[in-house]
Amino acid sequence: MRLSDPKPKKSSKSRRRRLGRGIAAGQGASCGKGMRGQKSRSGESIRAGFEGGQQPLYRRLPKLKYFTVINRKHYTTINVSKLASLPANSEVTMASLMEAGIVTADDGPLKILGDGELGVALNVKAAAFTTGARSKIEAAGGSCEVVDAS
Repeated sequence: MRLSDPKPKKSSKSRRRRLGRGIAAGQGASCGKGMRGQKSRSGESIRAGFEGGQQPLYRRLPKLKYFTVINRKHYTTINVSKLASLPANSEVTMASLMEAGIVTADDGPLKILGDGELGVALNVKAAAFTTGARSKIEAAGGSCEVVDAS
């Protein structure tokens, strides 16, 4: 068997329509496309993505690789290095950080970031932790507790 041997089954392939060759051919004059309009014209019909003059989807969407999150969570962020000045085994919350003067403004729930070193064991209660921050706090002998962000 060769590549040229396989052929489609007899009568499975229909011949192409020869348009505009008179009434007897069955596709004369308007070629079965109706009288007028965009789809009756010769040449390629509507291009891919065309929405009838409406601004197409590919032009409505932003050009960049990501979208801005509409209702993004705003956190009060603080690095692990700032917590090093606190006394050992103390409880770290948003209120205690405001009292100590480490955080000056409440911009939302507390999030602990992992920049810096920590040598003191602390019991930290925050809305979110980065993996680096969590590992550094636990390595120092402290504990991390996720509290409700509201």
